[in-house]
Amino acid sequence: MNIVERLSKLREIMALKNIDAYMIPSADFHQSEYVGEYFKSREFISGFNGSAGTVIVTKDFAGLWTDGRYFIQAEKQLEGTGIELMKMGTEGYPTTTEFLVNNLAEGSVLGFDGRVISANEGNELTSVLAEKNIKIEYQYDLIDEIWENRPALSDAKAFVLDIEFTGETVGSKLSRVREKMAEKGATYHVMTTLDDIAWLFNMRGGDIAHSPVVLSYTVITSDKVYLFVDETKLPEDLKSIFANENVEILPYNDVYEFVKNIAADEKVLLDGTKLNYAIFNNIVAEKIVDYNPTLFFKACKNETELACTRNAHIKDGVAITKFMYWLKNNVAKGGITEISAQNKVEEFRSQQDKFFDTSFGSISAYKEHAAMMHYSSTPETDVELKAEHLYLLDSGGQYLDGTTDITRTFVLGELNDELKLHFTSVVRGVINLSLAKFLHGCHGYNLDILCRGIMWKMGIDYQCGTGHGIGHVLNVHEAPNGFRWKLVPERFDSAVLEEGMITTNEPGVYIEGSHGIRIENEIVCRKAEKNLYGQFMEFEVITLAPIDLDGINPDLMTKEEKDYLNWYHAQVFEKVGPHLTEEEREWLKEYTRAI
Repeated sequence: MNIVERLSKLREIMALKNIDAYMIPSADFHQSEYVGEYFKSREFISGFNGSAGTVIVTKDFAGLWTDGRYFIQAEKQLEGTGIELMKMGTEGYPTTTEFLVNNLAEGSVLGFDGRVISANEGNELTSVLAEKNIKIEYQYDLIDEIWENRPALSDAKAFVLDIEFTGETVGSKLSRVREKMAEKGATYHVMTTLDDIAWLFNMRGGDIAHSPVVLSYTVITSDKVYLFVDETKLPEDLKSIFANENVEILPYNDVYEFVKNIAADEKVLLDGTKLNYAIFNNIVAEKIVDYNPTLFFKACKNETELACTRNAHIKDGVAITKFMYWLKNNVAKGGITEISAQNKVEEFRSQQDKFFDTSFGSISAYKEHAAMMHYSSTPETDVELKAEHLYLLDSGGQYLDGTTDITRTFVLGELNDELKLHFTSVVRGVINLSLAKFLHGCHGYNLDILCRGIMWKMGIDYQCGTGHGIGHVLNVHEAPNGFRWKLVPERFDSAVLEEGMITTNEPGVYIEGSHGIRIENEIVCRKAEKNLYGQFMEFEVITLAPIDLDGINPDLMTKEEKDYLNWYHAQVFEKVGPHLTEEEREWLKEYTRAI
C-alpha cells in the first residue's frame, strides 16, 4: 500500500472502533528519540523519516507536526500524500493539543497506543480534552492492524561495558540511586529510559541502530532490582553482575502487570516525560514523585569516562582528518558522491581501535542539500561532488571508550563573499561559545546568544538548538544539558551546566536552495576558579579535527577569535598528526597553519 491507501485503511479501522482522531508519535515504548524498525509507525503512515514528528489523522484531515530541523525535508516527503505539514513553533500553526481541542467535537474519541505516548502527555490530553467530554482510548495499536510484514522486535545481544571504560561499578551506581530514593521518601523507582538503564547496569546492546541500548524496563526497591528484558539477549558475565546485585530478570512485557502489584500506599519515583502512559495507568500507588536521578548522574561524566572520551576523539579526529585529506585531493577527479563520501568516512572510522558503530545516520550533504539540517542522502537524491561550492558532513562514531559527534563543512572550490561571510560567522560562533566563562548556575539558554548572536546580527537564524548533551557509549543526544535560546519544556535540555557535562557546540547558517554550513565541536563543562563571586565554570574542547581554512575570511574575525583558532589548530596538529602518514601530516600542517 502507498501512503494514501494506508491512510484510507487506517480511517476504515478508526470508524469500526468509533475513534474520531488517531495520534501516531515517533516514539517507542520508552520515549526514545531514535527507535528500532518495529516502532517506526509514524514513518510507515506518513513517509516522513525524520527523527521527530507526530501524525494526527481524522476522518477528513491528516497532519504531521515536526520542528524547524525538518521543514524542508518534510515538505518534500509529504508531497502527494494528502498529509499537511504543521510547522511546530511557527506562528499560525496550532500545537497538537490545540488542534485536538479546536477540531474534535463534544463527546468525540481520541485514540493512540498508550505504550508510545508519555505519561505526562497522556495526562495533559486527558485533562484538557475532558472539558469537551472527549474520551481517550489508549489500548489500540491501529498501525499494527494495517502494517503487513512489520519488522520484529530486535533480538540483538547485550554486552558488558567494562569498568575501564565506565569508571564505576553497578553496585556503586545503585547505591547512589537508592540514596536519592531515600531523600525523596520513595520505596520504588520505575525506570523506562533505555540509556539510563544501560548506564546503570554498565550494559550495552544493539536494539536501536547507532544507540547501543537494550529494550528493557527496571524497577528498583531498597534491597531488590527487577529487570524486564528478553533474557536470551544476556551473556553470562552480565547475568553474573545481576546476580551479585540481587537483580531478578523477568520477561520484557511483564512490567505492565508487575506495577499493578505496587501497593497504593507506596511512594513511587518515576520520570513522567519518559514513562509511557499505559504503564502509568497500571500504577495504583497514589504517591508519585516525578524525578529521575540517573538522568543527572549519567550526564556528569566521571574522570575515567572523560579520559576515555578524549582518547576516542583523537581517533575520531584521525578519521575525519584522513577523510578531509582524501576529499580535498580527489574531488576534482570526479566520481565522489554524497553516499560514497559518507561510506568513505565510515571506512576511516572502522580502521580505528575500539570502533564498533556509527553514532547516528550520517548527514552527507552537497550544496543546497545542506540547507536541510537533517538531510539523509538516498539513491534518488545522491549527487556527485564537484570541485566547487560546499559539502557538509555531520557524522559520529561509537567506540568502546566514547561516543563522538562532529560536523565539518568542507570547501571544494572558490567561494563568493556571501559564502565566506556565512562560513566565517559560523566559525566565530563556535569560538565565542568555546571561550565562555560563567558562574555556576547558568543554563544553556544563558549562553546560547554567544553563538547565535553573530547570526542574529546578520538578520538570520538557525531553527534549532545550538547544542545537545551527548552520552558515554550511549545516545548521541542526551538530556538534560544543551544550548538553545529559549526554553522548550518538553525537550528538557536546558539544565544547569555542571562539571563533566559534554555538550555539542554547533551553530549554522541554512539558506534554502543554496547552501548549509555547520561546524560542530564537543565541549566539556569544567570548574574554573572559585572566589568571592562564586564558582566560575568554563569549557574544554575535546573534538580534534581541522576547520577548513579555505572558507575563512580572517578580516572578519577579532584578534581573540583568530588566536583561539590558531591555538585550536595547534592542538589538532599535536594530537592527530602523529597518527597520520608523512604525506597526510605535511598536508595537515598547511591546514592547521596560523592565520
